[in-house]
Amino acid sequence: MSIIYDLVSAHELEDAHRIEARGYPEDEAGSLETFRYRQSQAPELFLGAFLPEGNGRKLIGYVCATLSSDATLTHESMSTHVPGSPSICIHSVCVDPDYRRKHVGLDLVKEFVARAERAAREGASYERILLIAHEELRGFYEKAGFEWVGLSAVVHGSRPWYEMRKELRATNATPLSSASERQPLAQSSSEPQGLPAGLWEALQRSATRTRPAARLLSSFPNAVQDVVADIKTDGTDGAPTNKHDLLCPRPMCGSVILKSGAASWVERESMQLDPAGQTLPDYIGALPVPPATAQWWLVKPNAMAFENIGFSRAVQMTGPSGRRLKMLACAECDLGPLGWCEEGGSEFWLACNRVGYSA
Repeated sequence: MSIIYDLVSAHELEDAHRIEARGYPEDEAGSLETFRYRQSQAPELFLGAFLPEGNGRKLIGYVCATLSSDATLTHESMSTHVPGSPSICIHSVCVDPDYRRKHVGLDLVKEFVARAERAAREGASYERILLIAHEELRGFYEKAGFEWVGLSAVVHGSRPWYEMRKELRATNATPLSSASERQPLAQSSSEPQGLPAGLWEALQRSATRTRPAARLLSSFPNAVQDVVADIKTDGTDGAPTNKHDLLCPRPMCGSVILKSGAASWVERESMQLDPAGQTLPDYIGALPVPPATAQWWLVKPNAMAFENIGFSRAVQMTGPSGRRLKMLACAECDLGPLGWCEEGGSEFWLACNRVGYSA
């Protein structure tokens, strides 16, 4: 095949999104709106593999990325673009299923890396490339020069992700004597040796960040009425949404689970999420026994809406459609169950009295 590598233009994004939809499970595939955001913010990092077709070209695969100031991947770095930053965050590598197992994907990633390295040598801000992948793709990315970092804190879909990285400055490094002159002595003596790249920085951020205080639903005088956004009064449809960020309710955690306005308030039948007789901590509200109703936050259409969420393995309990349930938990401290979803489903339900509020 005579493959041409070039940047994906705005009018080719629908072609790229069709490949994404064919290549990823529904709960992992990015939306067309997400593609448009990435291409508009970082067009130089949306690289395509094309085949000549008549007087034009046919897109058969792509790599898309944005920039982050973080040295490791987080939900924030995967959802925003910070111009001039050192970390290239790859969001998607996808090849049309009709052209797989023909080295298209590997050659495309190598081309992307080569362009990034060349840009770094010519003065671009790039220092590293970061990505997350499922465990079975470790060998694929290692062939392209990436190193294994370990389990990622990013939750996207129902399967765990693992971070990998490629450092770009090594081929353009300053001799050791000059580098030593530039770095403070305290840094070289206090930073632990042998840690995976980026782990030290991540640990420092985790230890020093200010955690928001989670206010429990039971502390609001009017309960749910105080945490929903104003109900529309103009006659238009639309369920009330969450007025505040939803947080992990565990004291000293407070991890942001969902941003304000991202969930709809729904009253529906309760679910039996806890083993019979289990004692719950004060910050986890009890759920009514079905068929009594409970108050829920409904999140759609996939797990990308969350800032932070963890999933259990599928349990033997079944949901309304007959599929097995997965329990939802805080991805940072594993507190749960905070809610539930059906295996392979597109709806995620958080109990209103099992999350905290940033009010």
